[in-house]
Amino acid sequence: MISNGNAAFRSAINVAMFAVLAVGSIGIASADQKFDLGKREYLNSCAACHGADGKAPTQVLDILKVAPPDLRQLSKNNGGVFPMNRVYESIDGRLGVPSHGTREMPIWGQRLSVEAAPIYDDYPWNAEAFVRARILAVIEYIYRLQQK
Repeated sequence: MISNGNAAFRSAINVAMFAVLAVGSIGIASADQKFDLGKREYLNSCAACHGADGKAPTQVLDILKVAPPDLRQLSKNNGGVFPMNRVYESIDGRLGVPSHGTREMPIWGQRLSVEAAPIYDDYPWNAEAFVRARILAVIEYIYRLQQK
């Protein structure tokens, strides 16, 4: 029988083990290669339409109803200020973007939704915070793409 104290200890050990594994997996990249979560998420979720460099158009332009914007120009087209809130709402679905698909199943829905957050057994965690972190990582990468 596990007491509440032992269950809490076991939970803490699981969290620590997960943290060690996560940090260890980041270290798998070669010494000259830095892990970049924002870039990785962008390439997996956005690059097919917006291009690997954010420039657009891509090979899928012919099948899109609306041409994707040049993401490198967001700040320039907004008076020199990066439109963080508009970008966030475009990604999370609050701001309707016709080319992103329906709000029930955006193009990136399998990666940037609460349902896509991994399930961790034995300790509480916040799936929304996990997804929010992924979205913010993408936004930070798009911010780095901005042309001065």
